[in-house]
Amino acid sequence: MRNALAVAGASLRRMLRDRTALFFVVVLPIVVIVIIGAVVQNPGGFRIGVLGGSTSGRPIAASLVDELKSAGPLHTMSDEPTARTALRRGELDAVVLVPADLDARLLAGDSVRVPVLAGGAESTQAAVRSAVAAAVARHAERIQAAAFAARTTGSTTAQQLPTATALQRITPRIGISTENVATGSEFLPLGFSYSAPTMLVLFVFINALAGGAAVVQTRQLGIYQRAQAAPIRVRSLLLGETLCYLAFALLQSALIVAVGALLFGVSWGDPVAAVALIGTWAVVGTGAGMLSGAVFKTADQASAIGPVIGIAFAMLGGCMWPLAIVPDAVRTLGHITPHAWAVDAWITVLSRGGGVADIATQLAVLAAFALGMLTLASAVLQRRLTS
Repeated sequence: MRNALAVAGASLRRMLRDRTALFFVVVLPIVVIVIIGAVVQNPGGFRIGVLGGSTSGRPIAASLVDELKSAGPLHTMSDEPTARTALRRGELDAVVLVPADLDARLLAGDSVRVPVLAGGAESTQAAVRSAVAAAVARHAERIQAAAFAARTTGSTTAQQLPTATALQRITPRIGISTENVATGSEFLPLGFSYSAPTMLVLFVFINALAGGAAVVQTRQLGIYQRAQAAPIRVRSLLLGETLCYLAFALLQSALIVAVGALLFGVSWGDPVAAVALIGTWAVVGTGAGMLSGAVFKTADQASAIGPVIGIAFAMLGGCMWPLAIVPDAVRTLGHITPHAWAVDAWITVLSRGGGVADIATQLAVLAAFALGMLTLASAVLQRRLTS
């Protein structure tokens, strides 16, 4: 065991001295976490465009636009073709067409229809239509109240509108709240809570694969053969390299967990489940790194082909985008990779408050992946070092 620890320490120091490797271990994961976290996030409402020209000198139209801000961030559109293009591209969820004669018709007591253009899925259209309708209804309340007061007092709607607006703000309202009680639903963590754990899965695996180049290089330089001249068994060499990769994977995992928690406010869920998942995934990464060092013939092959394999597995396994949004066949195919099982476990821990018992199946599958890769890598390396 003493010899194995000495081998592990020497290999780990050599890997940490590689500045290029440190860039991929430290800097790149943080950059990717920021990018994906910014994309997979809750925008805080719907993205709504408003088309209706300037609201200067049109207090009722301006009031309606202000009310629509409660439904989500507003974007002023210059013309209808531009608005339709934005909807087709998915840049907006809906566009509200504010009639040019809105003020004149309402002040005259006429009814007005407010057209809404919508895009995207049917469920999104229904939701954004409901949000816009609620904003328009609230605006209509003020107009109707002002019109009633005008008829009662013999004044005009325009004169009563400020009073109606002030009264609406202080009048108690009846609200509606909803709670999702579908505990088995496939909802996802959003923002950095999704990108941080998936990037942990991606980079621990991909850096382990690329790190296999160190084992190949050591093999090619004959260092293993020279070490065997001393009273060091091949078994100790393999155990030392395995401990090195395990320590490397755990260090990178700890770094991503710390960065996610301290810089991006990521909550890693149940501590015991998170530690169990991180540890199991580190063993998977160790197996991948050892297998890479065993099967590749040159260091260039390991550092070039390894990351490609790692990225392909990450794409299939849901590290780049949620598997919940892909077809069933792709989702099933993704589960031939350990990444999909790890991402499923993180979703259970982070979104559903899952513990170790809830991710026992995923942990067992990941352990099987790790055992298979370590067994195969040990067999191949044993044969290479003794032949």
